[in-house]
Amino acid sequence: MDMAKKNTTSTADREIVVTRVFDAPRELVWEAWTDPRHVVHWWGPNGFTTTIEKMDVRPGGVWKLVMHGPDGTNYPNKSVFTEVVKPERICFFHSGSKEGDDVEFEATWTFENVGGKTRVTMRGIFPTAAARDKAIKVYGALEGAHQTLARLAGYLPEIGSGKASVAITRIFNAPRELVWKAWTDPKQMAQWWGSHEFTAPLCELDLRPGGAILIHMRGPKGSPFDMILPMKGMFHEVIAPERLVFTSSAFHDEAGIPQLEALNTVTFEDYNGKTRLTVHAVVVKSTPAVAGAIAGMEQGWTQSLEKLAAHIEEHA
Repeated sequence: MDMAKKNTTSTADREIVVTRVFDAPRELVWEAWTDPRHVVHWWGPNGFTTTIEKMDVRPGGVWKLVMHGPDGTNYPNKSVFTEVVKPERICFFHSGSKEGDDVEFEATWTFENVGGKTRVTMRGIFPTAAARDKAIKVYGALEGAHQTLARLAGYLPEIGSGKASVAITRIFNAPRELVWKAWTDPKQMAQWWGSHEFTAPLCELDLRPGGAILIHMRGPKGSPFDMILPMKGMFHEVIAPERLVFTSSAFHDEAGIPQLEALNTVTFEDYNGKTRLTVHAVVVKSTPAVAGAIAGMEQGWTQSLEKLAAHIEEHA
C-alpha cells in the first residue's frame, strides 16, 4: 500500500486544505510568506491586522504574532517551525498562545512552480475531527484561510512591481514607551523629523486609524528648499507601543496632486530595555520628477533617525 496515500486518507476527516495559484514566481511568493515585513501586510482574514513579535523561519524557530480583529479583539498565536525547505515547503506546529488554548494543529505549506506561477497549498492537521470542526465553526478557519490567500494575491503585485523601498533597523538606548512617544507626540516629532538640515515648523498628528498627518518641512535658508514643503498622510494602524502604519504624500503640483506617495510601516520592539525600531517605506506612486527624492530616500530616513537618536538622548 502507498504509505503517503494511507496517511492522507487517515487524516482527511481532521484536515483543512486550501489551495490557490498566484500569478507570481515561486521565489517572490516565498519572500512574501517568510519576511515579516511583508507578512504583516496580508496575513489574516479581511478586516484583520497583525503584529508580529517574532518570526524566526528555521527549524526550531518561534513565530509569535497577535491578530487584531475588526472589533478590537486580540488573538495571540504561537507556532514553532519544524521544517523549512526553501522555496518548496514549510512545516510548523501551532501550539496555541496561552494555557487552555485548544487550537492546536500541524501545518504544512507547499510552494509549487506552475509555469512561472506558484501553487500554494495550506494543510492543517488537527488532533481530532471535532477539533477541526470547531476551528471551522467557531473561529472561521476555512473561510479565514481563503480570505488570507486572497489578501496575499492583492499584495504580491506591490512587491513584484520593482517599486522602490527602504528598510532600516536601529537600536535606541531608551525604553520602547519613550521611543513611541517621540513618534506620536507632534511636539517631539517636529524636533527630529527630516534630514539633517531640514526643520519641521508644523507637525499635526491625529493618532488613530484614519487620522490625518500634516508635516511642513523646510530646507536650509538660501537653498532651493528654503520653502514650505508639506507632507500629508493618514494613519492606517496605530498599535501602541508596537506598530505604526501610515501613508505619506509629498511634492504636490499646482493642482495639489502628490508626485510621490509611500506606505510606511514602523515597528517598535523591546530589546533588553532598549528599543529596536524598524522603518519599512515602500513607494506606491511616483513621477519622473521625483526620481532624485526617491534615490535619496534611504539617506533621508537614516538622517531622520539619527536626529531622533539625538533627541531621545537629550530628553531621556
